[in-house]
Amino acid sequence: MKKRAAALCGAAAAVAGMITALPQTASAHAAPARSAPSPSPASAASASAPAWKKCGTTKYPTLQCASIKVPLDHARPRGRQISLALSRVPHTAKTYQGPLLVNPGGPGGSGLSMAGYVAGALPKSVASQYDVIGFDPRGVGRSTPAIDCRPGQFDPVRPPSVPTTQAIEQANLDRAEAFARACGKKYADLLPHLGTVSAVRDMDAIRAALGARTINYFGYSYGTYLGAVYGKLYPDRVRRMVLDSIVDPTGVWYDDNLQQNYAFNARHQAFLAWVARHDATYKLGTDPAKVEAKWYAMRDAVTRKPARGKVGGGELEDTFLPGGYYNGYWPSLAQAFAAYAKDPGGKGADALVDAYENFGAVDRAGDNGYSVYMAVQCRDAWWPRDWNKWRHDNRKVSEKAPFSTWNNAWYNAPCAFWPTERLVPPSVTNRKLPPVLLFQATDDGATPYEGGVTLHGKLYGSSLVVEQGGGNHGITLSGNKCLDRHLTAYLATGKVPRGDGGEVDAVCEKQPDPKPLKAKTDATSRGAALHGLLGFRG
Repeated sequence: MKKRAAALCGAAAAVAGMITALPQTASAHAAPARSAPSPSPASAASASAPAWKKCGTTKYPTLQCASIKVPLDHARPRGRQISLALSRVPHTAKTYQGPLLVNPGGPGGSGLSMAGYVAGALPKSVASQYDVIGFDPRGVGRSTPAIDCRPGQFDPVRPPSVPTTQAIEQANLDRAEAFARACGKKYADLLPHLGTVSAVRDMDAIRAALGARTINYFGYSYGTYLGAVYGKLYPDRVRRMVLDSIVDPTGVWYDDNLQQNYAFNARHQAFLAWVARHDATYKLGTDPAKVEAKWYAMRDAVTRKPARGKVGGGELEDTFLPGGYYNGYWPSLAQAFAAYAKDPGGKGADALVDAYENFGAVDRAGDNGYSVYMAVQCRDAWWPRDWNKWRHDNRKVSEKAPFSTWNNAWYNAPCAFWPTERLVPPSVTNRKLPPVLLFQATDDGATPYEGGVTLHGKLYGSSLVVEQGGGNHGITLSGNKCLDRHLTAYLATGKVPRGDGGEVDAVCEKQPDPKPLKAKTDATSRGAALHGLLGFRG
């Protein structure tokens, strides 16, 4: 559920009493968790209608943009207002099925371009019946204020991820604490209002501003959790809902991130086995175990001596992690791996730096996305404040899943020091929704398969469509015709597939793995376009 996402920075002043003191160490006592306040009908009703203006691009020529004001604190609808940036591809058909809100995940992902992508990827006969609505959630991108807690947090070269010495562990802890402290200092008045429940209230304000009694919703990754929580708080305002690549709502967020490490490790091994199958191209060997050993030898080498002074061990993990989201990146990653193995001090180092800049580097937009990611996840739910627990749990996981466990731990470690009190996540068990359509790949790394099964059981009357053997994250509108038939039938008619009472209602076969020589042409594929919007870590 990590994300590399979008936007600019904002500024805020401290408000006494709204934020707890930042703990000095990870073992300091945290503020007690509490439930989110009840919805305020007045806050949703107060949003005025958007004033749409043309903002089309070459890719999405019919896109329109607008913004609306919503309360910073939905419990105080007449208090300070913030701005949400919206996008729209308007319906053109005589049959109108209402607004379709879309979200690419994160938290921290910008959704403005998502409206154009979804409207263009769906069959015209279906898309034309909806106003497809994208939005930047509060804190993100063109919504204001947008936050950037500590610009350059991921500038290379970071301390190694794997804490082989106490000094390495302390260096990573210092970075995590510095990030949390910077966020608390810059955005003390905003942080208590950056979380999933606040984002859900915003979604309902968007619904009200659009003049719609109900909404249709389509969310990927973290967007599935956002949708499930919206459905829990506003079940009578949901008309149709599609959730693709599903967050396990019972593990938000500490446990989900631990379980994610096993799945990402499996996807990394699938990549290495693919490299071994294509030894004629990459010449790294035909034995997946030996190819894996070479990959870890590469990580050890760049940890000792970063490639071109830019790609160390952590940056290497960042570079190859996108391969756990989308196998369309495998050819490019394999080329860089093979080049480094052949010539680590020359062209191979250059190839690794190029791959890092394409897949792993974090720009200003990514700084914003990471800031929102931390603000939301650290606010949403319980996180341990005692670093001893983090150390124990991640050591245990890394014994079986060494690829990204420690990288993931440090990515989320600011939550050990986060300055806001934590909320109790709402239960998403729901008997009041219309049929919800769920999509899940069996080998998804970012949101493991079990999360789809779990949410299917909690949303009574939902239908689960599984991509058997698929490992990509975000599987509809990505080239699988079988999955897309179920999606378009549902959006057109509300019809969902029904199984025989088991945990799965329909099964689609996965798409073929990529071929080595299609790395460049894949950049224009539908799958690459979608995953560019979903981002890495999202």
